[in-house]
Amino acid sequence: MELGKTVLWGLLGGMGLLLYGMYIMSEGLQKIAGHRLRSVLSTLTHNRFTALIVGAVVTMLFQSSTATTVILVGLTSASILSLKQTLGVILGADIGTTVTAQLIALKVTEISLPIVGIGAVIIFFTKKDQYRRVGQVLMGFGLLFLGLKIMADTMHPLKDEPLFRQMLMSASDYPLLAIFAAALFTFLIHSSAASLGVIMIMAMQDLVSLHSAIYLLFGANIGTSFTALLSSLGSSREAQRVAAAHLLFKVVGVLVLLPFVNAYALLMAKITAVPGYQVANAHTFFNIGIAILFIPFINQFAKLLQIIVPDRKETLDKQFEPKYLDDKLINTPSIALGLAAKEIGNAADQVYMMIQSVIKIFEKSDTQLLERINKKEDYLDLLCKSLSDYLTSIMRQPLSRKEFLRCMSNMHIAADLEHIGDIIEKDITYLASSKITQQCQFSEEGWQEIKDMHRRLVDVMRIANVALASNDAELANEAIKECPAFASMERHLRAQHFKRLKDGTALSISASSLHLDLINSFLRISEHIYNICYEIINQGNDSEVNYSHHGNDHTGSQNEIPITVNS
Repeated sequence: MELGKTVLWGLLGGMGLLLYGMYIMSEGLQKIAGHRLRSVLSTLTHNRFTALIVGAVVTMLFQSSTATTVILVGLTSASILSLKQTLGVILGADIGTTVTAQLIALKVTEISLPIVGIGAVIIFFTKKDQYRRVGQVLMGFGLLFLGLKIMADTMHPLKDEPLFRQMLMSASDYPLLAIFAAALFTFLIHSSAASLGVIMIMAMQDLVSLHSAIYLLFGANIGTSFTALLSSLGSSREAQRVAAAHLLFKVVGVLVLLPFVNAYALLMAKITAVPGYQVANAHTFFNIGIAILFIPFINQFAKLLQIIVPDRKETLDKQFEPKYLDDKLINTPSIALGLAAKEIGNAADQVYMMIQSVIKIFEKSDTQLLERINKKEDYLDLLCKSLSDYLTSIMRQPLSRKEFLRCMSNMHIAADLEHIGDIIEKDITYLASSKITQQCQFSEEGWQEIKDMHRRLVDVMRIANVALASNDAELANEAIKECPAFASMERHLRAQHFKRLKDGTALSISASSLHLDLINSFLRISEHIYNICYEIINQGNDSEVNYSHHGNDHTGSQNEIPITVNS
């Protein structure tokens, strides 16, 4: 009985240290690189192999494939990443988890205390935030392995308990039960690294056989996907497909390998006779095998997921409602502002898709696409009106100075998005309709110039969207640097057009007003993108109270409202 209590408290304490170490290490890493993480994931994941590498590296740093997958669910829900982009990252994330196993096999637990000490010294004896964050990461890393060491020391006496040893050794006789138990345990503690550590400790102390450990590893790999699956509930269908992909990768991998466990265990035993390395290698080869199996078929797998998790059939009223705004949370401004920010991201996605699509109307004389863009603009108007009302209600609550400024920034961003929609509907689609009706064509040189300007506009809006979704001031600044070029580009294209008119180019003469109005519309859109990025950079900045950078074409005005600001 006394031994049981000692083991129980030791396991609980060790598990607590391990999970807390992972938490503060992950928090420190997010402070160091969090603002860059989303931009890295959005820009380096278009190729499946670079996506694989990015997923592995990110998970090596965070020591949690669950954390990586939850981040992916959020980015996919915000339409920053596509399903195809995330599949490679997920496969890489599973490989990244194997580093933890190898470190445990190398007995890094033995130097956990010095690592904690070094981290603590850095935290307490340095004043610079960037060094303190490095100290936090080191301390978290040390606590993680210190927790594992405590659990290992606690479980050591169990080697002499025949009943406990027999119970664990018999796990190989009930493989499905072992897989289920390990999956449930991993899900409950939300950490595959923790459950993997426990399995390895038991293997290193000869408490479980290699066969039993492999079944438990299968369960831990499946269990780690449940957290992301839960986090995707209520999200977009694309986000749910990401979570389902993680689960399917693991389940298919287990089903493929399950009939060959004996041969697999024999192979691991031939590679090394050390139990710790055997389990670590089993985990590593399993996840590398899954990546090799699926990486060539990512496109096909993405199509399969669209069949397994089909798009929702929503009523027309539901389709034209805001996705995130919740009136019940207006009394909690900090949360309500977060919901407003997500809805602004939704509005920005609509704007991006509209900008991206308009060129096709001119190219293909597609009247159906023109109607769809106009309907999307109606939806955008509804979103911006809902956002304006919602943010106005928030501003009637007692707010801190930072919350007030953040609210004002969101108001301006929503207004700029609405103005872009208005330019597309009232100007660009009108020009497209006129071109179709009059059956006129741009000259070859003129059309190429329009396409070049449009492509640059789409690129800048994409960067602005990513910056808005990730609140990344660096990305916003990158977009701002691109915006002034549109004014000089518009002047240059106008001059080129006048030169063609002078030369008597027939197509340039017939489409002259359309050409000039279209490039001017692109210029005006770039000015609103500049405004949006300006707000992203200065959001919540106490010195930025004057918003005079916005153009005079902002016709929307806010009603006078009583505002309480807590200084």
